[in-house]
Amino acid sequence: MSKSYFPRWRLVQSKGQAVVVQPDEMLSWPQNIAMGAQHVVAMFGSTILAPLLMGFDTNVAILMSGIGTLIFFVFVGGRVPSYLGSSFAFIGGVIAVTGYAGSGANGNIGVALGAIIACGLVYALIGLLVWFINLRTGGAAQWIDRWMPPVVTGAIVAVIGLNLAPIAAKGAMGGSTFEALMALMTVLCVGGVAVYTRGTVQRLLILVGLLLACVVYAVLTNGLGLGKPIDFSAVAAASWVGLPHFSSPVFESHAMSVIIPVAIILVAENLGHIKAVSAMTGKNLDVYLGRAFLGDGVATMLSGAVGGTGVTTYAENIGVMTVTRIYSTLVFVLAALIAIVLGFSPKFGALIQTIPGPVLGGMSIVVFGLIAIAGARIWVVNQVDFSDNRNLIVAAVTLVLGAGNFSVQFGAFRLDGIGTATFGAIILYALLRIGSRGRS
Repeated sequence: MSKSYFPRWRLVQSKGQAVVVQPDEMLSWPQNIAMGAQHVVAMFGSTILAPLLMGFDTNVAILMSGIGTLIFFVFVGGRVPSYLGSSFAFIGGVIAVTGYAGSGANGNIGVALGAIIACGLVYALIGLLVWFINLRTGGAAQWIDRWMPPVVTGAIVAVIGLNLAPIAAKGAMGGSTFEALMALMTVLCVGGVAVYTRGTVQRLLILVGLLLACVVYAVLTNGLGLGKPIDFSAVAAASWVGLPHFSSPVFESHAMSVIIPVAIILVAENLGHIKAVSAMTGKNLDVYLGRAFLGDGVATMLSGAVGGTGVTTYAENIGVMTVTRIYSTLVFVLAALIAIVLGFSPKFGALIQTIPGPVLGGMSIVVFGLIAIAGARIWVVNQVDFSDNRNLIVAAVTLVLGAGNFSVQFGAFRLDGIGTATFGAIILYALLRIGSRGRS
């Protein structure tokens, strides 16, 4: 009997006790819906924060995260549990090409969208190549590891956070001492949630920290009159159901040259996701690598075509799976449907827009810092040996190129800091690898 494209999900009876639910299994429908809602909550904080930091419409971002998750589900045949949310890897490039100042809608969003589509296309082509290699040899994962070992991927991820550091600092300082203090208060709120809470609350530290900071800000401004109060009039006036504000892409060569290198980051993120889920489920999912890249790339292209952010597989949802041990891919279909419903609610979008600027500035410091540290964590987890001069040079050069925003121009084609650091890391490692083969 031939294997069907989608799994035939088998019902697992939990009866209250903890059970492991594999990707091709399912719980009862009420339990499935509850788990889907939990995954929406898990991705929510980061998926709305990324478009806010880039000046994108949050409703479009939420809507396309749901649609993107369904696209991914179809490409992998429903066999890899994953949620696709807004990618932070695009933030630096989007801000660089649009000149976004961090307040309100991004007036130059079109050029960013065109570049996001181009990045998604490159990512999809990489997916097709990996899929072909997997069909021929089954060794795609080893091929990727050879070109992008942990020292390279860790440096590239760290560069994204470091390149954004000046933007985060400027946004946090605001226009007054009070706003700067509120940004620091936000940092303390997130830090307090991260350190002093446990379980679900700790896993949702971005969302809970954001809500706590907004409450404190409202008490000080709306209650005590110390600063600019939060205005909820737009929330009251917004309708419950309606279309989000879609935007059209504009294709501009410089913008594409800045953002296309993000495809390398997305490959590394998705590869790490597949490896993590394989370890948790005990199933070798390497055969789905190419299809996963392709699905993510197509989802990113479609998102950019209507005004959404680039998307990527979410570590937040891996955390939920780690704790619950429920890996059913049907849960992610339900999560995607819930997100799509939220995307068509203007009242939800208006509520998101009430988040104060100083709170967003403080969140930027935390999130961009966490991105930089995530790169260092890749080095630690993979035990990168910095006594090896090759690793030392690759990491050192990459970090300075990215943090210093080193740019190069080749006619109409230009690479800014993140792009230069990305390609520089890959090429430099390959060159130094040639000269050091056979050495201990």
